[in-house]
Amino acid sequence: MKRARPTARPSARQPALPDATISEQGGVRYLHLDTPWIQGAMRIRQPDKLELEYIQRMMAWLLLRDPDTLADTRTLHLGLGAAALTRFCHSVLRLPTTVVELNPQVIQACHAWFHLPDDDERLHVIHGDADQHVRDDAQVASADALCVDLYDHEAASPALDDEAFYQACWRVLDDGGVMSVNLFGRDSSFERSVQRIAAAFGPDRVACFKPTTDGNTIVLAWKGFELPAREVLVQRAETLASRWPLPARKWVKLLSAWKPTTSVAASPASARPARKKAPTA
Repeated sequence: MKRARPTARPSARQPALPDATISEQGGVRYLHLDTPWIQGAMRIRQPDKLELEYIQRMMAWLLLRDPDTLADTRTLHLGLGAAALTRFCHSVLRLPTTVVELNPQVIQACHAWFHLPDDDERLHVIHGDADQHVRDDAQVASADALCVDLYDHEAASPALDDEAFYQACWRVLDDGGVMSVNLFGRDSSFERSVQRIAAAFGPDRVACFKPTTDGNTIVLAWKGFELPAREVLVQRAETLASRWPLPARKWVKLLSAWKPTTSVAASPASARPARKKAPTA
């Protein structure tokens, strides 16, 4: 499998939002935004299963939360995609879940094709701009888990990736909160993005996964606590794996504290991971 493309967000020079389209193969339904590149996936007979590996790792914030306090966790998702994280947090973990999505067609497609529930006392889907949402003073300390999956229309770089945005994300998190961010670990922009996250959260409060086979690298950043000892992470992983179908034991092996580099080397275009196109019959 090649790289799964994150949720798209248009730039200021691209006011028109792409159309949401659907494809299916092998029992899996895929979301696209006017291109063959995959924006999200759902196994039709197991809609609550996290189908894509990088989406599974977006849930690794669970490792940094005390399992005894999980029921009180307020989750915020920037970018809806195929609603995989939303379904899992709302329907499986049964947590308060807020989602911000710019493209109304994505919201409509998720209701029609990807089992996105209607809003209720635990779910609130907002048609709006993620940047404006996190910069709103009313949102300070409003979330305990923040999942960021936002790329520009061509999936060339994160749509929201400056230090001010990550500082706003830090403000949105309450003490004890954790952010997970989807980046392209084999892309030349990766180290710059992590440096910006570290500038907002602190260099000792950032950890990174190894890249998936698709090239996606999930970065975790946290607020108000130190990284738990490995023994604690191992025990939490055991608890998570026993409760839910999550590869939490593998997460502990693949996660390591971020170590800053002195310079950021540009990668040749050929080193970038290939984007995943729609499956062909």
